[in-house]
Amino acid sequence: MRTVFFTILFFLSIHSNAQFSGIFGKDPIIHLENFDKQRVHWGYFLGFNSYDFKIDQNRITEEILSETTTGFNVGLVGDLRLHQNINLRFEPGLYYTQRNLTFPNFENKFDALREVKSTYLHFPLLLKFSSQRIGNIRPYLVGGVSTALNLSSNANSQDDNSNNRFRMTKWTNFYEVGFGIDIYLEYFKFSPSIRGVFSFNDELIRDNDPNSPWTSSVESMQTRGFFVNFTFH
Repeated sequence: MRTVFFTILFFLSIHSNAQFSGIFGKDPIIHLENFDKQRVHWGYFLGFNSYDFKIDQNRITEEILSETTTGFNVGLVGDLRLHQNINLRFEPGLYYTQRNLTFPNFENKFDALREVKSTYLHFPLLLKFSSQRIGNIRPYLVGGVSTALNLSSNANSQDDNSNNRFRMTKWTNFYEVGFGIDIYLEYFKFSPSIRGVFSFNDELIRDNDPNSPWTSSVESMQTRGFFVNFTFH
């Protein structure tokens, strides 16, 4: 996945080589000078993610290990200008990821391992705080809240871990913080960004057995992770 995105950036840099040289030059040609004066504008993003679990346990025992993998993101961007340096953004997207959980005290690796595949419909509402534009670049900070529907939650399943079925809540609420940079090219604005996401709520649905070796020791299990997005306006 990383190779794919770096390949995209490589070809983008080749295609726009003259533009990028103008961005950081001594006297750059100003691109899209009036772009940020629009009241509303639209875009889309591609990116990748790395999700993890923050696991708190209710008794002293061996830790549940959470292994991250790299997933991908795709979505749309709606941007409303509230002020010269403040924008309200809505970025609905599809996020696919997988986390591998290894539970202690199992001799059988099949019983100990749970592959938690998640497909989120992610709905963030964010405030973007931009600095003054310098030539063809403009750094910014972003933060806000979001909610996500996990299409792979298994929340309605009657089976649980005893049947190799890991269950999570359907809906999760997050807060998000990040930073990025707007790069103004000749025909469009390109914005790479990094954002951290942190769940407010416990997402684990406990097994039917209150003494389950998988879930009985878990006080809370909350998603956390980061996104790297490449936005095109």
